[in-house]
Amino acid sequence: MTTTAGDLVHTKMELEAGGDLTAYLENYVYRQLTTVLTPRVMQLRRLVIGEVSRFPELAKVLYERGPARATAALAGTFERLAAGGLLEIRDPSVAASHFNWLVMSAPLNQAMLLGDAAIPKPAELRRQAEEGVRVFLAAYGKH
Repeated sequence: MTTTAGDLVHTKMELEAGGDLTAYLENYVYRQLTTVLTPRVMQLRRLVIGEVSRFPELAKVLYERGPARATAALAGTFERLAAGGLLEIRDPSVAASHFNWLVMSAPLNQAMLLGDAAIPKPAELRRQAEEGVRVFLAAYGKH
């Protein structure tokens, strides 16, 4: 069985009782960013997007095993965090989508459109994770 980027990002990772939610989310995001923004994954995404009209089944499989799977796993995590009183979320799937695009959109677009040399460095990804989590918690954190 092949390990996918989705497998690496969504290895069961739970927040320990009394753990730091901010640090937990920042580590989660950083792991997601560093896994997805590798040259190999970016090259595969570019190839599949470029050939989606010729190979729609391939694109569907990549989507289902990558972004859709990642968002569903994140929604489950957010549902558990909300049940534990750590987040205020009406719809975990919507919150997962918000979170994903809040932290992924800029570095993903940069890497997709400008090539592998434009993949942000680890320090930039850490900053992206920190700022994305800060904004997410302003909207969904317990107030």
